[in-house]
Amino acid sequence: MKLIRKGAEGDLFLTTWNGKEAILKSRKKKDYRNSSLDYRLRKQRTIRESQIMAEVKEFGIRTPLIHFIDIKNCDIIMQKIDGVLVGDLSKTKLVNSCKKIGKLVGIMHKNGIAHGDLTTSNFIESCNNIFIIDFGLANRTLKSDDHAVDLRLFKEILNSAHADVFKKAWSNFLSGYKSSVGKERFSKITNKVMIIESRGRYAKVV
Repeated sequence: MKLIRKGAEGDLFLTTWNGKEAILKSRKKKDYRNSSLDYRLRKQRTIRESQIMAEVKEFGIRTPLIHFIDIKNCDIIMQKIDGVLVGDLSKTKLVNSCKKIGKLVGIMHKNGIAHGDLTTSNFIESCNNIFIIDFGLANRTLKSDDHAVDLRLFKEILNSAHADVFKKAWSNFLSGYKSSVGKERFSKITNKVMIIESRGRYAKVV
């Protein structure tokens, strides 16, 4: 196996499954937690991530196919998607992809799923399709606050990692998102985003 990405919640390895390349996601033990609590949390999150990845397929979201779930070791072996991370696309392609991403995020939110880690590194463009990956922090929720946090994070990523195309990319994302959730829901969520931003802007360190 080859380590390809380290994360706060889990590491990704390149491996094989039935003779084909695959991705192994392994949730790391947290030494600062009680061992039984740590295992219970990692187990729950492994199961939830696998379930949500399967659920979102039902409403047209492309995610890697899950090959095997190792509950004992809190590992998931899944399909390796051949493509390019949206964050690594050319500026023009990234801007164009943001409309598709907004539409997909809107579909998830409308169906009660918040991704929890919306970054341009968690979308893969493959054969003109967008795949969403890393549902490790995903939750089942219809709360507008949770959905607004998703949008706020994606906006922050665009503004920091893709500042030169931020305005066009964010505008495209919002256009796609609105097409999925509708005008009323769109206004509610984007207003929540502005509230979150204002809290951060005026927060004081005590």
